[in-house]
Amino acid sequence: MKPALAFPFNDPDGTMFQHLRAILPDLKRHFERAYLCPPLSTWEHSDHIQQLQADDFFILFPPEREMQIGEHFAYLYRRAAETAPPNQIIHLCYLDRMAFALEGEYRDVFLRDIDSLSHADVPLIFQRSQIAWDAHPQNYRELEGLVTKVGRNLFGKDLDYAWCHIAVPAGELREIMPRVKNPDLSMVTEMIFYMQSHIKTREVDWLAWEDPFVLSRDANELKREREQSMDEMRKRLSYVLPMIDTLTKLSVSERRN
Repeated sequence: MKPALAFPFNDPDGTMFQHLRAILPDLKRHFERAYLCPPLSTWEHSDHIQQLQADDFFILFPPEREMQIGEHFAYLYRRAAETAPPNQIIHLCYLDRMAFALEGEYRDVFLRDIDSLSHADVPLIFQRSQIAWDAHPQNYRELEGLVTKVGRNLFGKDLDYAWCHIAVPAGELREIMPRVKNPDLSMVTEMIFYMQSHIKTREVDWLAWEDPFVLSRDANELKREREQSMDEMRKRLSYVLPMIDTLTKLSVSERRN
């Protein structure tokens, strides 16, 4: 059985829909199905949504209401896990990162990594390699690295709790999602905590920084802008600090139990 995909598809201006069309032949060759939950702001682009609904490769879950980002992700992952066969591997990822990998130099190695996974390899975090991190602005690397460092100190695990791409069997995803409670982005950290006793990792270069590709910007220029921006620093801290707080609270709860 080929694996499935699940990604949020937040695309209010229609930019990513064009990338989705560009990579769709590769997706259909290497995945059985894609589960999407567009937020209301994207659902209103009825032409794009109708095209996706007309293609049986996609299963779309209509948003029940306006949701915080963590609620949105949790709803998608829960519905995908309930819909897929329990033994099917689901790749939880982001469309912009997949488009960057498949439309550029990393296409072949990305597809090899996808095709090579067996049930013995999952659950798995595809973690950013040193090459991938070097492409990111320094403040991204340092601040998200704090979450990994806190997790290492608390649990002895060197994991990317702010992950970009994980692969999980649907049956296991069904078990962990009812335990995930945070409505913000720190829910991705909760997910890893509940799998950290047995989750595996693989470092990959194709998780290099995707923003210059998506925004059609010079990578060095954009990197300098982001590294000098206080707004960017605050944006990163807005999810990094809740992730650290989540790990700390889960550690206390674990010791009590």
